[in-house]
Amino acid sequence: MQLHQLMAPKGSKTKKVRLGRGPASGLGKTSGRGDNGQRSRSGRGIILGSEGGQMPIIRRLPKVGFNAANPVVYQVVHLDALNCFSADQIVTVDLLKAAKLLSSSRKPYKILSRGELKKVLTVQADAFSAEAAQKIEKAGGKAEIIRKRPEPKPKAKKVKK
Repeated sequence: MQLHQLMAPKGSKTKKVRLGRGPASGLGKTSGRGDNGQRSRSGRGIILGSEGGQMPIIRRLPKVGFNAANPVVYQVVHLDALNCFSADQIVTVDLLKAAKLLSSSRKPYKILSRGELKKVLTVQADAFSAEAAQKIEKAGGKAEIIRKRPEPKPKAKKVKK
C-alpha cells in the first residue's frame, strides 16, 4: 500500500450540515431553531443563572458561612519529619527550609503531631498543635512559639445619642 491509496474509514468524515438552503433541505427558513425568541437569534446565548423575570435561585437563598479576607494559611510540618535533625539541636526556620520541609521561610508554619519524636530538640515555630507540643516535651525537648501574630483589636461599640 502507498500513501495515495490510503483512505479514511467509511463514516469517519461527515459533511457539515448547510442550514437555511430552502424548504426542500428540511432545514430551511428558520434553520431548525424554532420560530422566534432569544434562542433563534445568533450571538450570545442565554446567560447562566438567568430565570426570566423570576428572582434567580442564587438571590433567593440566604448567604451562609464566613470567609476571612486574609486567612492565615500555615505550612504543615509533621513531628516524624523532625527526626532528621541531630539531638540537642535548635530547629529554626532556616534549618527546616534547608531540609526542604518548608516551601517558604516567610510564610507561617505549624508543627502537627503525626508520628513520634525520638530525639531531644528545641523546636521553634509559629504554632503547634496541643498534642505536638506535648510529644516534644515528653521527648525532653522544648516547643517555642516565635513570630506570634498580634490579636485583632476589638471594634469600638457605637453609642446612640
